[in-house]
Amino acid sequence: MPYCNVGTTNNGIKIFYRTYGGGPVKVLMIIGLAGTHDSWKPQIEGLVGTTQANDIDDIWSSEDGVCNGNGNGIEICVFDNRGMGRSSIPKNKSEYTTKIMAADAISVMEHLGWKKAHVFGHSMGGMIACKVAAVFPDRVLSLALLNVTGGGYECFPKFDRQTLSIAMRFLMAKTPEQRAAVDLDTHYTQEYLEQHIGVKTRRQVLYQGYVEGISATGMQSNHGFDGQVNACWTHRISKKEVEVIGKNGLLISVIHGRCDVIAQISHAKRLAHKLYPLAKMVELPGGHLVSHERSKEVNEALLDLIKASETKTTPFDWTNLSPKPNTSTSNCWTSSSSSRLNSETESSNSGIAEKMRIMILYILGLFLVVFEYIKRARVLGCLKPIRVGSASAVT
Repeated sequence: MPYCNVGTTNNGIKIFYRTYGGGPVKVLMIIGLAGTHDSWKPQIEGLVGTTQANDIDDIWSSEDGVCNGNGNGIEICVFDNRGMGRSSIPKNKSEYTTKIMAADAISVMEHLGWKKAHVFGHSMGGMIACKVAAVFPDRVLSLALLNVTGGGYECFPKFDRQTLSIAMRFLMAKTPEQRAAVDLDTHYTQEYLEQHIGVKTRRQVLYQGYVEGISATGMQSNHGFDGQVNACWTHRISKKEVEVIGKNGLLISVIHGRCDVIAQISHAKRLAHKLYPLAKMVELPGGHLVSHERSKEVNEALLDLIKASETKTTPFDWTNLSPKPNTSTSNCWTSSSSSRLNSETESSNSGIAEKMRIMILYILGLFLVVFEYIKRARVLGCLKPIRVGSASAVT
């Protein structure tokens, strides 16, 4: 099995990874909370043309060393984050931050001998990808952020009846069947789930696959789940880190489902504007797993990003965002990104409405934490969150 040792050999941290395809274009994909590397299958197939891993099947051309895929000349690496799947599960919550997990990603690149790569991240994986670009800017060719937020309180879903019901059902789920049912409502739109595939709805087809996947992969450990949640909650991209990303001049695609009930699209838009003019905002009809629900459109957006980066497209030719009023675009884009960050930060922190919203989210978070503690202590003993398997990436 392909593993990468992280840090010193004494800490025993190993990251499980797989590669697909082959060619000069390198793509590193980072999945989200409670998801495994298999969650990227629609993108692997769309970009490479096969889902046969290089360590399993001999799919290489002996003449030119290029994978017999779709001819794009792309090699993809996907991996299980620490705390999930076949990778190591540190017990200390402090060993889970997006900066530490960004270093894990770089360790995988080092292990493969990759100097640079296009880095794509989904949800928590998008947060990690941002850290990779901020801390290791010389290793990133382009950045794709799918269904991402800025971390911290932005990890809270929209406060309404639907998301409160999903949160309660998630905490109460005891069996693979119960967890599969709530996962579907978390990851996809209702319109998508009710579409028919022959005589069955997508919900019925996906439900069976989710149950089988959860049953096969078992339970994610408490240490892994709590650690990855800690990584999301403590994630921040500072003003200085935004400036570092801006100075590198890499192109960024922020891809988001309009009906995402986990990561609110308003937070993704705010992040995209902070990264103007490097970023392009791609809004699609879909939920948190828009990469599955709208895989064709997502794959096209990713290929467009790779092409634009490889052809040295300028940020102002790439972005579809508009500068803020009274903001000059004649200066270097890093300066304008920094000034926009300052003004948006001041704006977002002002106003009674914003403060009340944050307070409500904080109270909801406390309620959910207390509820889970009571449930574990009095009802279920030591409940372990169920691993979501190949079709899921919760946050």
